[in-house]
Amino acid sequence: MHDLPWLWLVAGALWLEFFIRWPGRIPHPVVALGALIGALDRRWNLNPVPERTKRWRGVLALLVVAVSAAVVGLVVQCGLTAWLPDIAPYLCALLGIFGLAAGSLHQHFVAIQRPLSQNDLEAAKHAVSMIVGRDTATMNASDISAAALESLAESFNDGVVAPVFWFAIGGLPGLFAYKAINTADSMIGHMEPRWRAFGWAAAKTDDIANWIPARIAGLLIVMACAARGTASQALRVMLKDAAKHASPNAGWPEAAMAGALGVRLGGAVHYDGVLCERPSFGNGSAPTAMDMKNGAVIYLLALGLLTIILVLAGAQWRL
Repeated sequence: MHDLPWLWLVAGALWLEFFIRWPGRIPHPVVALGALIGALDRRWNLNPVPERTKRWRGVLALLVVAVSAAVVGLVVQCGLTAWLPDIAPYLCALLGIFGLAAGSLHQHFVAIQRPLSQNDLEAAKHAVSMIVGRDTATMNASDISAAALESLAESFNDGVVAPVFWFAIGGLPGLFAYKAINTADSMIGHMEPRWRAFGWAAAKTDDIANWIPARIAGLLIVMACAARGTASQALRVMLKDAAKHASPNAGWPEAAMAGALGVRLGGAVHYDGVLCERPSFGNGSAPTAMDMKNGAVIYLLALGLLTIILVLAGAQWRL
């Protein structure tokens, strides 16, 4: 029964998640990963322990989480292949929606863009506070737009391109392992004193896992704005400003988005009342609600381009 290329099934899973998304009333599997990471953090990240010991415990914690996730994926994939060989690839692709977030990301972004376009600043602040960690109470419309666009661009990699990349080349084990690494980085891969040593392995491994996907994500954004005539500008800003970001990866899609829209992203923000100076991407004006609307279009076009690449690569691989 199975005669479709694997990459076509991955593309199908991408759009299936986009349209149906994860039901909010059902706990997401990532919650279990988060619970495991939190338990290991509380158990092994103890203050009296020397920094060197914390670092090695962090390495072990990451191995426990990532290997456990990969083993679960491998057991499920092998089990389906053994018991239902004819439809196993389809079922694996269906289960892949657990690790994809194209639709969820778009939903969160629109939840910010819609009230902002209606000048409902308080509703937009509340919506943006759901996806960013910075202080939102004193944000103006431009601040909200910038935060949403930065999150959209960065999450295009973390929630879409990178999971698709690892799902395409590693099946369920690759996808689940990536989600474990990325979740660990978001929870413990911080520079604050508490996590600097314990979360070192999570942060570095996440950097490695996202190195190729982040650059693909940036290029997809560049290509997606060709119809707007801003592809060359997006490429120029991406190549010039991407390295400014503290992350070796997040700057690529963020700088590409800034160039694509001709706006300025990044810059100083407040976290817990403390001003944090950040580099700026692009040299345009501060973004507006209209830029958010255009950013959503670019995002959808980039998803379409990713799908085309998967379809063409799948057809070539099949040959």
